[in-house]
Amino acid sequence: MTKKFEIEKSLLRTVRKTIVRYRMFAPGDSVLVAVSGGPDSVALAHLLNTIAGEYSLQLAVAHLNHCLRGRESDHDAEFVAALAESFDWPFYLEKKDVRGFQRRRRLSAEEAARQVRYAFYDAVASQEGFNKIALGHHGGDNAELVLMNLLRGSGPLGLSGIAPVRDNKIVRPLIGLKRSQILDYMSEKKIAFVTDSSNMDPAFRRNKIRHHLIPELKKSYNSAIVDSLNRLGEIMQAEDQWIDDVIAPVFSNCVLNRESDRISLSVPGLSGMDRAAARRIIRKAIFSVKKDLRRITFGHVDAVLDLAGKGRACGSLDLPDGVRVIKDASALAITKGDPAAGADVIDYRYTMTGEGTVLIKEADLAVKLVEIGIDEVPDFKESGKSRAFFDRDCVRFPLVVRNFRPGDRFSPLGVKGTQKLKKYFSNHKIPVGQRKKCPVLLSENNIIWVAGHRIDNSVKLGPGTRRVLMAELLLA
Repeated sequence: MTKKFEIEKSLLRTVRKTIVRYRMFAPGDSVLVAVSGGPDSVALAHLLNTIAGEYSLQLAVAHLNHCLRGRESDHDAEFVAALAESFDWPFYLEKKDVRGFQRRRRLSAEEAARQVRYAFYDAVASQEGFNKIALGHHGGDNAELVLMNLLRGSGPLGLSGIAPVRDNKIVRPLIGLKRSQILDYMSEKKIAFVTDSSNMDPAFRRNKIRHHLIPELKKSYNSAIVDSLNRLGEIMQAEDQWIDDVIAPVFSNCVLNRESDRISLSVPGLSGMDRAAARRIIRKAIFSVKKDLRRITFGHVDAVLDLAGKGRACGSLDLPDGVRVIKDASALAITKGDPAAGADVIDYRYTMTGEGTVLIKEADLAVKLVEIGIDEVPDFKESGKSRAFFDRDCVRFPLVVRNFRPGDRFSPLGVKGTQKLKKYFSNHKIPVGQRKKCPVLLSENNIIWVAGHRIDNSVKLGPGTRRVLMAELLLA
């Protein structure tokens, strides 16, 4: 047997074992194969074509042109189209302005490309009836991700690496292979592929890890570092799944209400829980509305727990990608909106002539005003969050509740001078979509409260305060 066939036989053996181990395919599956044109995805297409008859697979190719590299990107698309034609597979192509998407969503180039790419695959699979999406990730990719997440300080989930199967839909048949094995296979079988020049750009962290850090670790510390990282990922994946199974009934008992873009957790339930378990609950809750945990860090999870555990009756917190956490006396609500949405929110304006509640239907929020005694103020530090406290004698009715307008200025509590509200939002990394919805409260045409954020210095409580007006921001 020639070396060529030995390499192919070895790869097919590993791929078959991977498919069986993770139950990737069932007879008659309709599989959309994501092909960029690079060696990994092209190898995937060739190997699946070889074993298609064993599972009676129906195969097709999907390619997204990211429009990031000009003519080079177009050439990649043409190459993949020709590959699909050589197999006599259906071919699905889409061109997307990833840079524009990146700017609108304020994402990294890598994350923007990933989101657009996966959305395309999901759309094609849904519209054309594919029940599986096959991706070309291999063991080297997995090792890189484990190492990257280790450097970030990730927990068990991050150290689990790339899941071989996700949602019983996304499958990675090459996850048991090394990059060198794939390249040897491509070379020996003389299979053509394209090279993405961006894969050499040191500006991307993954490229630094791939081309510099891992080779140095191999040379100076552990020649089998890729195998070690993959083993770590496999161990953490199994343990993370076990912990998740253990925590599942605890999570269910903590959930008060659950919808596709909103979940409410019991504050008393969380406060009486071990912190490690509570972190798991928060992560699962965020995942249930966000559908992933990208850009959600350990610090974000702990900030949510701190919000839940504080003695104050209410508060709020903004997380990446439009996730918002709102606490009241008994519940912690986690909601998800489109971070780019909100630009279409129409301007609103409401007048409050005295104490009471105004419903802001445009933002699904409400503002409540009630006068309280100075001795009822729990903590001056709470002012400006979901509850705010004003010196009643510094406030003149009627008050106006409206959304942000260009040119708005106020004097944020604790800051000297005035500041444009737009700059305040930017400095505090408030998503663009949330800015348009955010209510501002005005007295005599002056902003006294940016609801959920900060009051104005002009209405702060002081030694001479005798009466207090309390404002609350509520979910409608």
